[in-house]
Amino acid sequence: MRTTPLTMVPTPTEVVRKLLANTTNADVLNDLVTPDATYVSLNYSNPSLTRVLPYAGSHEKTGPQAIIDTFTTVNTIWANEAFEVQALFGSGENVAVFGSFTYRSRTLGKACTSPFSIWCKVNGQGKVTYMQFMEDTLGSTDTFKKEGVGKYIVFPEKGEFEL
Repeated sequence: MRTTPLTMVPTPTEVVRKLLANTTNADVLNDLVTPDATYVSLNYSNPSLTRVLPYAGSHEKTGPQAIIDTFTTVNTIWANEAFEVQALFGSGENVAVFGSFTYRSRTLGKACTSPFSIWCKVNGQGKVTYMQFMEDTLGSTDTFKKEGVGKYIVFPEKGEFEL
């Protein structure tokens, strides 16, 4: 890990790289994430989505535990077949991560390959204060869809359609 010579504080990108390598390791995350950090998973608030993905939504000032709980649940409900970081870069306190993953639901055996993006804020002490994780939620929730269709109307002039 490259550090700033005078302060010995890891760079924000180093902090986020280490966080992603240790998403369920409480000892590491307690060291990397402030106790009052906010974690946003997939959306700010969507009760319907939370029924399928219980960790979804804003976890205001809950610190590392929200991240640990999310990734523990992800590992419980899906088999992680691939998780690839394609780009990770930062500017000041902001770090952006882009990549893709393939998860297979443990209940139905359906797989989804999705792009993902992460935005983190890392303070001057090398601690994550904010993390937001986004993915293709329609694709990932469909790995748990057993049967049935949803009806949608996007353009009224084109009528409804089913998925």
